[in-house]
Amino acid sequence: MEHHQSPKLIWRDNALPIAENFDDPYYSLENGAAETVHVFVEGNGLPARFCEGFHIAELGFGTALNLCVARAAWAASGTKGPLRFTSFEAFPMEPDDMARALAAFADLAPWADPVIEALRAGQTRLETPELHFEVILGDARNTLPRWPDRADAWFLDGFSPAKNPQLWEADLMQDVFNHTADKGTAATYTAAGFVRRNLQDAGFEVTRVKGFGRKRHMTQAVRP
Repeated sequence: MEHHQSPKLIWRDNALPIAENFDDPYYSLENGAAETVHVFVEGNGLPARFCEGFHIAELGFGTALNLCVARAAWAASGTKGPLRFTSFEAFPMEPDDMARALAAFADLAPWADPVIEALRAGQTRLETPELHFEVILGDARNTLPRWPDRADAWFLDGFSPAKNPQLWEADLMQDVFNHTADKGTAATYTAAGFVRRNLQDAGFEVTRVKGFGRKRHMTQAVRP
């Protein structure tokens, strides 16, 4: 992981990481895990859609919180075989910082620890009977077009569109659509107009739904 620049972090209350470059926290100040469940798990119609070979892809790996929450949902669902999870990340957090951030979510430790151990060993892939995981390092605008796979569900979790617009631009949303399975979905915490338009223009059917906590709206998208 040493070849890619790690984010400069500010720690709020000694526990919540904020990316200095984007002046944006990595997850909800109130309840990060509950927000992930609401936005990304339920927002993609999970766990009801889980099936053998199900593949989640994500823009923005961050602290690995979304992966851990998805992995917990997969385990609770009793679905056979490994969950497939691919994440695209330009500024990979140091594994020790990930561990510090995830310490706030003690119940996720069984899912977090193997991933952090693999990353500490310099691995970007992890294959166990329960999880086939890969983090693809680099700018998603360059790496996603070359990705040979398609996801059943996308977690669009870049920093705020106001602060990190390049992760929400039209060409990248088109690449997300192109790498989505038929009847596959995408979900994001943002309801920014230009993000919804870019998803629609890419070919998704887009719906604005109730956001998490104090956020009024979020976005769901389906590839018809």
